[in-house]
Amino acid sequence: MKFIINRELLLPALQQIVGVIEKRQTMPVLSNVLMQVNDQQLTLTGSDLEIQMMAKLAIQPESVGDITVPSRKFLDICRLLPSEAEIKFELKEDKLRLVSGRSRFSLSTIPADNYPEFVESDYPHQFSISTGKFKKALAKTAFCMASQDVRYYLNGLLLNISNSKIKLVGSDGHRLSFFEDTLETATGYEERIIIPRKGVLELSRLLSDPDSPLDVYFSANNIKVVYQNMVFFAKLVDSKYPDFSRVFNQAFNSPVIIQTQLLKDALTRVAVLANEKFKGITLDISENQMKITAHNPEHDEAEEELLMQYPGPALSVSFNSQYLLEAVSNLDSEKCSLIIASNNSCCFIEEIENPAYKFIVMSMQL
Repeated sequence: MKFIINRELLLPALQQIVGVIEKRQTMPVLSNVLMQVNDQQLTLTGSDLEIQMMAKLAIQPESVGDITVPSRKFLDICRLLPSEAEIKFELKEDKLRLVSGRSRFSLSTIPADNYPEFVESDYPHQFSISTGKFKKALAKTAFCMASQDVRYYLNGLLLNISNSKIKLVGSDGHRLSFFEDTLETATGYEERIIIPRKGVLELSRLLSDPDSPLDVYFSANNIKVVYQNMVFFAKLVDSKYPDFSRVFNQAFNSPVIIQTQLLKDALTRVAVLANEKFKGITLDISENQMKITAHNPEHDEAEEELLMQYPGPALSVSFNSQYLLEAVSNLDSEKCSLIIASNNSCCFIEEIENPAYKFIVMSMQL
């Protein structure tokens, strides 16, 4: 195996690949990057057995072959070389030599035959979407995913394709975010899958060019995403996502219409004095006025009064300030709507101009 490649072509792909690889592995070979060279292409692969990332780079090699090399050392060497540096690779016995200018490196290797194969199934379902649209959908929902919850179906995102509609839902049991958009081409099917948390985070990191096309393939077990010269694979969460539609089927108070930035700034200030453990704040809402208060065990107190539009009866309800802030921070519109359930069990937050994005947060007792 012998070839030359420019640092600027190699480094971005290598950074994406290494992001998938766990630092601590039970199998030493999984700490490595798999390099495969054929007549026209260098393929880099990183995997943790649940998620796999592949980069395909065009080269003109002198000779072909495959090997695995330590991922972190490989990345650090490439990252620290000068910009636009040409890097020469040559495999000699069990060492991979890297030469760039006056720099020389020799990396230990593990044979490619030892690298575990990522088991793929057929992909009966496929859809295409712009990268910008899909990345936005991930950003609007991913922050609500649970982390290491015993209800493992919450440790990921629900992706629902319904003909020409795409819906993404994230929830940790205390809050829920919902985003809906339209696909340019109808799919003719309806399917629901759960993308695992790490896969969602790696996809968000990967998708940088909003104008690039994105092709998504999935089965009951796996998802495959093709983006530019990268191919992403993940094993899906094998479970059924809970039916969240019931939260919509209840009585609600009149909407509270308020300036988004005004609410965000007030929440940020009041949250400073909220209880560090529970982060609770209280909204006291009366006709056209909202009072936001917080206190903590040290007897500190905060209070903000805001003007807004609300024609309904007075009410008082408490929420986790962090959950409210994260929801409001994801709004793009100048004004937003807060709709509190009649029994004070939850609050809907959505954009006035674009109700495609909805956020639901459960209330709390202070």
